[in-house]
Amino acid sequence: MAKMESQPAVEAREAGLADPGDLELLAKMGYKQELRRQYSTVQIFAVAFSIMGLVPSIASTIAFSLPAGPAGMIWGWFTASILIFTVGLAMADMASAMPTAGGLYWWTHYFAGDKYKKVLSFLVGYSNTLGLIGGICSVDYTLSLMILACVSITRDGDWSASNGIIYGVYVGLILIHALCAIFTNQIMPKIQNFCIFINIAIIVATVVALPVGKVTRGGSLNSGSFVYGHVDNLTTWPTGWTFVLSFLAPIWSIGFFDSCVHMSEEALHAAKAVPLGIIWSAGCACVLGFLVLSIIAACMNPDVSATLSSVYGQPMAQIYFDALGKRGALGFMGVLIVIQFLIGLSLGMRQIVAASRQAWAFSRDGALPFSSYFRHVSKRVRYQPVRAICGLVVISIIFGLLCLINSVAANALFSLFVASNYVAWGIPILCRLIWGKARFRPGEFYTGVLSRPIATVAVVWLVFGLILSMFPSTGPNPSAKDMNYTIVINGFVWIASMTYYVLFARKWYTGPKMTIDAPPSTTDSAASGDEMKEGKRNE
Repeated sequence: MAKMESQPAVEAREAGLADPGDLELLAKMGYKQELRRQYSTVQIFAVAFSIMGLVPSIASTIAFSLPAGPAGMIWGWFTASILIFTVGLAMADMASAMPTAGGLYWWTHYFAGDKYKKVLSFLVGYSNTLGLIGGICSVDYTLSLMILACVSITRDGDWSASNGIIYGVYVGLILIHALCAIFTNQIMPKIQNFCIFINIAIIVATVVALPVGKVTRGGSLNSGSFVYGHVDNLTTWPTGWTFVLSFLAPIWSIGFFDSCVHMSEEALHAAKAVPLGIIWSAGCACVLGFLVLSIIAACMNPDVSATLSSVYGQPMAQIYFDALGKRGALGFMGVLIVIQFLIGLSLGMRQIVAASRQAWAFSRDGALPFSSYFRHVSKRVRYQPVRAICGLVVISIIFGLLCLINSVAANALFSLFVASNYVAWGIPILCRLIWGKARFRPGEFYTGVLSRPIATVAVVWLVFGLILSMFPSTGPNPSAKDMNYTIVINGFVWIASMTYYVLFARKWYTGPKMTIDAPPSTTDSAASGDEMKEGKRNE
């Protein structure tokens, strides 16, 4: 007997928004198709991989790992990236079974016990939204420093950008990326394909240019014992803890794979495309990052402190200068800055799009203030959540005011992303471990008998990473200017969101709201609409 389609499903299919398989899976979770599905598996992978922007990310976070010396920088990356990969695997299991734009907080509500599901999903939704905003801020702050470092090189290091100039460039980049996110979404899948190649080109250019330039100019490469065995401690922390703090570089750099989850309702064959996008992007970053950092360590000035305190305002600019000389560095950086700007355009644009999808999904469920306003999808601008994008831009500009204090305060933009997302990633995985054994139904991607052990390792790592992101990088007993302001920003948002929930939202927030009635045939599925309505089944 032919299966009867619901009216919303028929309308979505006739509008060309999705194929029947994706419509049915989304309907099982209680949602109708409102966004257009246009991203293939490769393009979903490209969303996360291009946002990571491996070389720009390494360049912007190398100051976190250099204080531990080249060995700390390389082995810190290796250790942390493997642990981060377990998070990707745990997330991929759930993303395949239940692919929805609200992902993390939807999974939390589904798995958590009745007593905790509403408050935990509310907290996860706010943390994930804040984390994605932190990603936007840190990406554009990094790009502004790269652009201004090139200006400093052209002036022989006699000029350095003021905090006001850095903030002005940052705001300009935010606005450019927002406009692109709104008006270029139709060609975004093609841009994602291009971004894969341009990221690879940057990696190849760095790996080849640095050693060739160093040797050509009469220099010599650092020995293997220096690259993989030399340890420094340029902080007032104990040496062992300085090594652990080097984990912050890969924690930030390999931290955007959840963007694939937020594109679930725009992915073709989401049950396969989304999990593969997660593990491919995390895995490639792990391997290629180790390669790039090994080359950097081989070519850098053996005096690590000289690189760390570069007059150009960024250690990576100093590394290029030392290896290639002024003319070579300017020529290489001149080309690289154009490529990095294009990638930064894609990074900021894709991150704004991913964040807007999270904010839109959270507004769809009535959890954000003024949800009825922000959940609007513009049909005039090709089914884009324009209002959500504009709201995120305003918040990003406000958070960017940290740039006006100093670089240490601005580093809170990086930790803001880490702390918020680690809470948002860890809670649904933990809920699945505690309550979800009987509720979880594997999707097309599944890690099998290793699924729960992997999830356990992921939760332990996320708790540790959350604590680590709160530490001041320079040493204990920091002054006001050296303070890590992450706890201030995140603490305010967490306390404010929970206060908002206790005083107001608990009276009407019921968790994810279905926009379609699930068909009777789906009642036994892992995420049936009836189960979401009743919320009765628990382990």
